[in-house]
Order: sequence, then C-alpha cells, then structure tokens
Amino acid sequence: MAIFKGAGVAIATPMKENLEVNYDKLDEMLEEQIAGGTDAIVICGTTGESATMTEEEHAATIRFAIERVNHRIPVIAGTGSNCTRTAIQLSKEAQEDGADGLLLVTPYYNKATQNGLIAHYTAICNEVNIPAILYNVPSRTGCGLQPQTVATLVKDVENIVGIKEASGNISTVAQIMHLCDGNVDLYSGNDDQVVPLLALGGIGVISVLSNVAPAYVHDMCYKFFSGDIAGSRKMQLDALPLVNALFCEVNPIPVKAALNMMGKEVGTLRAPLTEMEDAHKEVLKKAMMDLGIL
Repeated sequence: MAIFKGAGVAIATPMKENLEVNYDKLDEMLEEQIAGGTDAIVICGTTGESATMTEEEHAATIRFAIERVNHRIPVIAGTGSNCTRTAIQLSKEAQEDGADGLLLVTPYYNKATQNGLIAHYTAICNEVNIPAILYNVPSRTGCGLQPQTVATLVKDVENIVGIKEASGNISTVAQIMHLCDGNVDLYSGNDDQVVPLLALGGIGVISVLSNVAPAYVHDMCYKFFSGDIAGSRKMQLDALPLVNALFCEVNPIPVKAALNMMGKEVGTLRAPLTEMEDAHKEVLKKAMMDLGIL
C-alpha cells in the first residue's frame, strides 16, 4: 500500500528573526495544510531548508511534525544525506519517532556512481523497516538515478516503494515505469508536470505549490483519479504562471516570499539563500492574484 496518494506538501520551515526554527509557526502551518486537504506532510526536504539545518535541528523538526500531525495524515521525513552514515542515523531516528516514511535524496556533491547509489540506498533501507521514497533531482544534486538503478533498488530492497521524480525528463520517467512494470509509487517532484506523470501511472505529487494552494493541488490530483482528465489538465495549465514564479529563483526563496505575502509570517531564509528580488516579487504577486490566492 502506498504511503499516500494525491498531494503531499514539501513544507517550508518557518524561521524566527534569529533564524531558529519557529515551531509555533510550524504548528500553524501544519494545521492549515491538514485543513486544506493536503494528503501528506513532507518535512525537512529541500523546501524545508534541510541543507542548512544541524543534525539536531533536523531530527527535532521531524519529531515535532510527527507529534503535531499525530497520525491524521502521513508524515514523510526527509532524511537523505551525501553521507551514508548520516542518512542512516537520521532515518533510524525518524523511524523511532514515528515517521510514516522516508524521502531519500541522492547524495549531493559526492556524485556517486550507479553502483554507489545502489549501495547507499541499500545500506540505509537495511537499517529501517518503514517505506522509503527515492528522490531524483539531478539539477540540485549533480547526481541522477538511472531507470535501471531505480528498477534494481525497487526489486531488491523491500522497503523502497516509490520515487519522487524531479529530473524533468518525461522519457526517463516512462522508462522507470516500464522497467519497474508499474510496481513503484511514482510522485511528481515538479509542480508543472503533475498531470503528465499521473498519466504515466503516477499516484501524486510532492509539491511546493501546495504550501500556498493545498486544496488546489489536492483537487487537481483527485480530478484526474476520478476520471475528470480535462478538469485536472485545466488546473495544471492554469497554475503554470504561479508554478513558474515559484521557481524563478531557487526554491524555497519564492515560496517563502509567497507565504509572507499571504500573511503567514514564515520569516526569512538561512544563508546562502537570500531574499527574493523585487521584480520577481511583483511577478509572483500577480500570479498569486490571478489564481485567486491573494
């Protein structure tokens, strides 16, 4: 059984003025996501600024989300690392704290070989028994999962159940689904390709857009599942200007700006990320207004 179906939010991490994690604000954001129909919380992913968290902060933020959500919807912990030992430690802690699943990004900077990726993921998943989702985002990590590697891992490692595909390459996604014979839970990692990946057998998205439009992304998925392909496609296309604005600067710069425009007061970003440029803010604001978010 899949960890979740539909729209999982890659939730941003709110910060105080001193750049500590703002847990009170995170509590509010979690409640708003659940009320908005989000199907799963993905905590401490790329959008959550996990790369600039200490291991202690990382574990504490995951634990907080699990406790506050309290089994109402699944919580998936981003526990990937470019260090296999660190990924194992974070994954074991997340399992002990009650995570429903793990999101494991490919090792960044090291740029492992395909054999290295197989060894890396196998080592992590042999230390836990909750389901894991591979995360393929070579534009950020410099390291991509090849379709045959995905198929090998899904076949040989029992608790590797899915993949968040953010390569942007539809042909790669199709080849993954072909080699896995559909026996993998496919999630879009790109908000502009949700419907195309659903058409290839996907079961949902791990979404940045859901931070600002949780009901919209949930409904787009479930229109597709219910057979209203035209309706789902229209929602996908209507959202493109906002999706483009949310990625006109590196994620999560725009989405935190968007949340602050909405009055969510999620704070600023940790260096080396900086505030969004004013010209881009105007484009983002207009896109949000056009979709009825502002």
